[in-house]
Amino acid sequence: MHLPPEIFLFVLSSSITPGPNNVMIMTSGLNHGVRKSLPHLLGINLGFTVMLLVVGMGLGTLFETFPLLHTGIKLSGMLYLLYLAWKIAITPTGPSAEKKAKPLTFFEAAIFQWLNPKAWVMITGAVATYTSQSFNIHIQVLMIAGIFLALGPSCTATWLFGGVTLKRFLSQPQYLKAFNVSMALLLVLSVRPVIVEFFFS
Repeated sequence: MHLPPEIFLFVLSSSITPGPNNVMIMTSGLNHGVRKSLPHLLGINLGFTVMLLVVGMGLGTLFETFPLLHTGIKLSGMLYLLYLAWKIAITPTGPSAEKKAKPLTFFEAAIFQWLNPKAWVMITGAVATYTSQSFNIHIQVLMIAGIFLALGPSCTATWLFGGVTLKRFLSQPQYLKAFNVSMALLLVLSVRPVIVEFFFS
């Protein structure tokens, strides 16, 4: 293997820690259950893997040539995350909530990875830190993608089942509403570094 063993610790720690994906999948688990949230979970992990392969195989060079393109994606991601936070905060919690609210689809979750600041940090961090010029970069990127695909779903599922478990304790609409608002605020906090970079740096 041409990758240091520490890559496994990096993948586990970065995939299991709080971030937009994990906050959203936990909220989806609580509001919609496991079955309806599975497309969301698959979209996260397959979308992230495809993004890692595309970025790792050379899209980074394009961003170096056209830095405004990367800036535009980051700005779009910040705005979209704020929109999602608002949608989570206003998720219906009354008797008809099941019919009105809808979880993210596979495609929506996959596309979201390109707008997710944490995904960019994870991918650039993994490729920059754990690849070596002594070996074929494409093979190394494929190996990193394989490790993320092998370990990532179980990390995401932990948050999904955590949301489902919480539903037992948050059966009252007012408690569920408080949870959704709290998750929305966490999502806003996850965008804080990008907001600071754009407006205060």
